[in-house]
Formats: sequence, structure tokens, C-alpha cells
Amino acid sequence: MKELDGRRLSHEALEQIRITAVKRVEAGESPEEVIRSIGFERVCMYRWIARYRAGGLEALKAKRLTGRPPVLSGEQLMKLYQIITQGDPRQYQFPFALWTVQIIREVIYQVFQVRLSTVSVWRTLKKLGLSPQRPVRRAYQQNRAAVEVFLKEEYPKIVERARRVGARIYWEDESSLRSDYHAGTTWAEKGKTPVVASTGSRFKVNMISALDARGTLRFMVIEGSYNADRFLEFLNRLLAGRTTPVFLIVDGHPTHRAKKVKEFVAKHSELLELYYLPGYSPELNPDEQVWNYVKHHTIGKMAIKGPDHLKQVVLRTLKRLAKLPQLVRSFFKAPGLEYIMCTNL
Repeated sequence: MKELDGRRLSHEALEQIRITAVKRVEAGESPEEVIRSIGFERVCMYRWIARYRAGGLEALKAKRLTGRPPVLSGEQLMKLYQIITQGDPRQYQFPFALWTVQIIREVIYQVFQVRLSTVSVWRTLKKLGLSPQRPVRRAYQQNRAAVEVFLKEEYPKIVERARRVGARIYWEDESSLRSDYHAGTTWAEKGKTPVVASTGSRFKVNMISALDARGTLRFMVIEGSYNADRFLEFLNRLLAGRTTPVFLIVDGHPTHRAKKVKEFVAKHSELLELYYLPGYSPELNPDEQVWNYVKHHTIGKMAIKGPDHLKQVVLRTLKRLAKLPQLVRSFFKAPGLEYIMCTNL
């Protein structure tokens, strides 16, 4: 599309174009798609977004702005946005993988030869719609090609076959929880770190669970170490009383590939099929969210008294979670799980 010349438009038309474009971006559309659809230069979109987030709709009105001109141009703001969202500091010779205000300040100087104060960098990031967030860690050993094959080829085939034979798709995972795990904060007098009394002993409990997109959760708390025998025990419980097949998606843990597990799956082929996630891809497994809930929202906020107490709390938490299918279904909305589109299998 041919780019428009804003100088040929009236103040009222310019104002309406800016407001409409920013509202479309705020509603979730890509800035690149919006600016392409209306025919303006790309830098205009980022300049408008920065103005809107600094001063609201009033800042988008077509009037002569007074005061000090912006230090970074619209084109520079666009490039800064791309630098932060599409890369990390290691590309600019920093030893860290996470962006900090100080690092961004140095990158601005490297790229644009512009010195900004820390406060100015904060304001610029806010104008661009950026905020500090906890990143999702992804193993560098992950094979992205294998992930793409699973997402675009293997999983759709699993869904198609599940529909054809009337199977339910479950995702399985296992985890452990130590007695000294804690999460969250508490209120206390400023400057004085609060002390919560709990056991000084270290012990743990092992857990295994499986869930489906309907909100069904099956689980088992394990005595001793997790191995093939414990996994087979869980599979027997999962299949108990079933008349329709279960398609179980698991990770590459050696237990899942053990000889006795393969023999069990072959013996129960009419009721059970096992599928494997790509290596080092926990973000593709919704069952990880079960452990996140158990650890961060319950156990991590409690003072554990002993092994029996830890086991009781874990069991109570999982039993309660199993009675909340709506909450279990919400786990499938976590980042990385967009590929799970089917909610009735």
C-alpha cells in the first residue's frame, strides 16, 4: 500500500486516524499490521503509541506540541522496541540474558549515541508498553525443529486419531516437593525480616499426576523414589474402569521408556497409547501448572512440621484441586500451551 502524506490531511482526519490506530493496537492487533492497513510510515505507529501512553487520547490530537522535543525519534523508539522484544543483552556484549534498566540505558548509548538518565529510560519503556516481567526459562538443549514438528505435525495427528477412536488425551508429569521449599511474602515491620518457625529437617514427597483439557485431574503421591514400577502403578489406576482409550502424552524421562512400561502399553494397546513431548520442553506440558499451583499457592506458604504433615498437605491440596475442574482447565491457558485447541478430548 502506498504511504499517505499526513500533511495533505486535515487536523480532524489526522486526529481520528491516530486515535483509531492506537485503539486497534490496545485491543490486541499488531502495530505493524495496523500501520500497514492505513498506509502510514511504520515509525508513525510507535510515535503515536508512545504519545498515547504518556498522555492518553489528548496527546494524539492534531495540534502543535510545545516544550522540549523528544530525545528519541519515532524511528529510534521503534528500533529500541525491537531490540528489547526480539533479542537479549548478550547480542550487545553483555554477560547477562535479562534486560535491566541500566543495560538498556547503555544499549541506547551504543546504538543511538544518546545519554538518558535512569528515570528517562523508565519513562521511555513505559511509553513503549514494556514492563519488567519474570521470564519463562527454556533449556538451551531444546531442539526447536523437533518442537515445530510436534506442534504442526505430531500433535494434530494425535488429536485426529483420538477423535476417530473416541480417546481422551491426558498430559502426565511427575515432581517432588521438599520440606524447606517456601514461596511468597508476609507483612512485617519495615527493616525487620520476619521469622516463620518450621521444621529444620529436610525430607520430600514425590508426586505424579495427569490432566485433560476437560478439567479432569488424576494423581498419586509416591512412597519412595519414582521409577517404572511407580509409573505402572499410576497407569493401572488411570485405566481402572475405563471403556474408552487414553492417549497419554509424557516427557522423555527414562522411566517412560523403560522395557516393562513398553510391555505394559503393548499389552493394553486397546486402552492406552503413549506419546512423547520433544526433549527439554516443559512449557508444552500443562501438567507443569499443577505443580506450580501446589508449590507456589499452597505448600510454599505453609510451615511444615514433619514428613506426615507434608504428605497430608500435598494430598489435601491435590484432592481439592481435583474437585475444581474450572481451575484445572485454566492451566491450559498458560504461555506455550496455545497449541492445545481441543477442549473436548
